[in-house]
This record gives sequence, C-alpha cells and structure tokens, in this order.
Amino acid sequence: MTKPALIVIDIQNDYFADGAYPLWNADVTLEKVEAAIGRARAKGIPVVLVQHIAASKGSPLFDAGTRGVEIHPRILAAATGAPIVTKAFADSFHQTQLEATLSELGVDEILLCGMMTQNCVTHTALSKAAAKYAVKVLPDCCTTVDKMIHGFAVSALRTSVPLIDSAEVL
Repeated sequence: MTKPALIVIDIQNDYFADGAYPLWNADVTLEKVEAAIGRARAKGIPVVLVQHIAASKGSPLFDAGTRGVEIHPRILAAATGAPIVTKAFADSFHQTQLEATLSELGVDEILLCGMMTQNCVTHTALSKAAAKYAVKVLPDCCTTVDKMIHGFAVSALRTSVPLIDSAEVL
C-alpha cells in the first residue's frame, strides 16, 4: 500500500495576469489544482506546497519580499496548514527540505502538479532524489508559457513517469 502526497509547485502570483510573467491557462490550472487539493484532503492525502524564491535580489521573477513571489492566495486557502518548502532551483528537491518533509509524512508516492511544466515540474519529476518515490505527474494540473510547450513537456515526461488525470488519483 502506497502513501501519496500531492506536491503543488510554484503556483505564485508572478504567473498570473497581473504578475511579471503570466502563463497560458493559468486561471484554469488554478481551478483544477484547487479541486485536486480539495480531493486530496478529503482522502487524507497530505499536500505540500513548493515556493520558488529567487536566489538573488532584483530577479525578474519571484523576488523575495514582492507580491509576485507569494503563493497564490487561493492555493493557500485551499491548502491551509500545508507545509511550504522553499527552493531556488528548478528541482524542488535540490537544496530544500522537500525530502525531509516527505519523510516526516511517511510518503512513498508523489503526485506532482504546478507551474512551469517544462521546467520545475519536469526537473522535480526527474530528480535523482525523486527516484525513491513512485512519481506521477498530473498534466491537467500543470501549465507553462503556452499550449505547445506544455504539450512538448508532457510528451517528453511520458517516457519516464506515469501521467495521470488528477480525477483518476484524487
């Protein structure tokens, strides 16, 4: 029997219409992730939020102390009390507390979703540190700069990790 966790990567204000780098399909993705969080919580599946904070001050995205770096308020509301892991690299495991957080939760399966599909989602899914988990990506709960890049990323992931509609696992 596996124990999953839903990991929500970088759903931050900079990626929305009034942010520094609005993404394709951001509002639809937000709604789908909110629903996935609700279903996870209803099933007792822990949710972990990941927040990218730029390594240096003055970054065009996720600059510490700005509104853009903040996790979207609807995600925070849906996942009240969820642990928040901060990162400075695309791989959510690299130099973060993600592995320790998952260990504390007793997790052996991770369900990944978030922004950007071709960058932080794929780098986390394919991380060496993720190899000890059963990794699944929820493409319906991911987005990026445009539909084509999202499609390329999902297609590339298909050879390495299972891709599952969020409603099938949550």
